Amino acid sequence: MEQKKQIEVVAAVICEAGRVFATQRGYGEWKDWWEFPGGKMEAGETPEEALRREICEELATEIEVGPLLTTVDYDYPKFHLTMHCFRCRLASGRPTLLEHEAARWLDRTELSTVCWLPADKVAIENMDHDGFWSPIP
Repeated sequence: MEQKKQIEVVAAVICEAGRVFATQRGYGEWKDWWEFPGGKMEAGETPEEALRREICEELATEIEVGPLLTTVDYDYPKFHLTMHCFRCRLASGRPTLLEHEAARWLDRTELSTVCWLPADKVAIENMDHDGFWSPIP
């Protein structure tokens, strides 16, 4: 059996006023599906450094990276994904879409109103919703 490509990424669960920031992919095989923003770590980067860099590149804003919420391992048809999801908050500026085609702030009742990428949907299911929705100290 052929070994699947392994991809490791970080994702920002940006929280503000009881809502989370979701972005819609504007490219590739999973175009139009929704996800938490983020991306691949580069050699020598910590997950937190990678997340700050990715959010700056994708959304032209700075974030504060908080605690790890969950790590999801998911087998897509063409690769295996390991995604580390961190709770984050905006440090400065407002998100500007540089790579995504749309974005929305979603509260707990709105999470099911968008079509999440499979790994992101697992991340939402894995998160402790009480802690997930409480304010960051």
